[in-house]
This record gives sequence, C-alpha cells and structure tokens, in this order.
Amino acid sequence: MNHRIFIVEDDRVIAAAVKRHIESWGCEARVVQDLRNVVKEFVAFDPHLVLMDISLPFFNGYHWCREIRNISKVPVIFISSASDNMNIVMAMDMGGDDFIAKPFDLSVLTAKVQAVLRRAYEFSGMRQLLEYRGAVLDLGDASLTYEGKRLELTKNDFRILQTLMEQPGKVISRETMMLRLWETDCFVDDNTLTVSVTRLRKKLEAIGLADFILTRKGSGYQLGGQD
Repeated sequence: MNHRIFIVEDDRVIAAAVKRHIESWGCEARVVQDLRNVVKEFVAFDPHLVLMDISLPFFNGYHWCREIRNISKVPVIFISSASDNMNIVMAMDMGGDDFIAKPFDLSVLTAKVQAVLRRAYEFSGMRQLLEYRGAVLDLGDASLTYEGKRLELTKNDFRILQTLMEQPGKVISRETMMLRLWETDCFVDDNTLTVSVTRLRKKLEAIGLADFILTRKGSGYQLGGQD
C-alpha cells in the first residue's frame, strides 16, 4: 500500500530530508507550502498520516492538529525540539498519536511512522475526503464537517452529496442522481428525490451552508458557487 505522508514543518532543510527519506521506502510525501492554510492542503492531499512540528509561524502545531481533528481521525505524529513532559502531554491531549523529539534519527522516524500506520490501517479501510467550499465529506463514516460543525448523514443525504462533490463542476441529471440513490433501474417516484434534496438543504443551512445545492431547471442539480 502506497501511503501518503503530509509534512507540516517550516524548516525547509529538515522537511526536505524527511520527504526524501519517506519516499525512499515507498511512500508518497508532501511538504506543506502555505502555513496559513494547512487544512486546505491537508484536504487536497488526503494523507494517511501527518508529521506535525509544534513551533510554526502564524499558528502552532497544536492549533493545526485541532483543526485537522475537527474533520478527520488521520494519525498525527508531532515532531519538535520542545520535548519536555508538558509539551508531550499537550500534544497527546490535542489529538496526537505519537511524539518524536528533535534532533531525531531518520531510522527512528521510519519505525514510528510505520508503527502508527499499522495501528491505524491494518484492520480498517482507508479513508477518503471530498472538499468543497470548506465543507468536508468523509467517505469513511458518512459525515459532513463545516467550520467545526459535524453533520451525520442519512444514506440518501450521503449519496446525494457524494455524487455532487465527486464532480463539482458539473450539473448532475435527476436520472443519474436517482440511480445513485437507489442503485436500481426500477421505477422510483421522481418526487422522492425532490423531497430528499429539500430535506438535505435544510440540514446544510442549519450548519451555515446556504445555497450549497442548486437546482438547474430542466437539467438536475449542481453545487452552489459554480459558474
């Protein structure tokens, strides 16, 4: 399995060395580029594990771990020279899965990363995230998160959102949507889809996502904000 590792580190020398080492044992690695928008890059990369420094510009690693935890259960390993007991305990309290003190040997990093990946994924399916307008759909547990608010979805809610968010630039026909919802060629009352979308819109509005799903008259549905 080709795991993806996301490196949140502002020291470019350390980040480059870690990236090269991770890639040398068959994983894909990406170093954060914009430390003001860590979560946006996290969602776009959809990693299996995050290596998170504590001392970062703009916001520290604790802040970004908390933001990631609002939308994902992906493992986070803190790496920091601030390795006193208080920081280690705080890292765990913020949702970290392990802690590596700087300076560290790359073989130790490898062992810890592989151990955490085994614990996280050996007995569970891989998770996948879809993001649009700041809303994150977790395909693993059928939930939607927006600005820290989590929405548990019904089967129909989930399939509607998944179908739209997989193709954010397209208008999805009612016929396609109905086939995805019920996965059958049997006749389904067209009004049932309308009712389902209307109910989902109300749930989305309640967490701040107004006009997230638009009706394209005579065509179908599209995510709001498209040209």
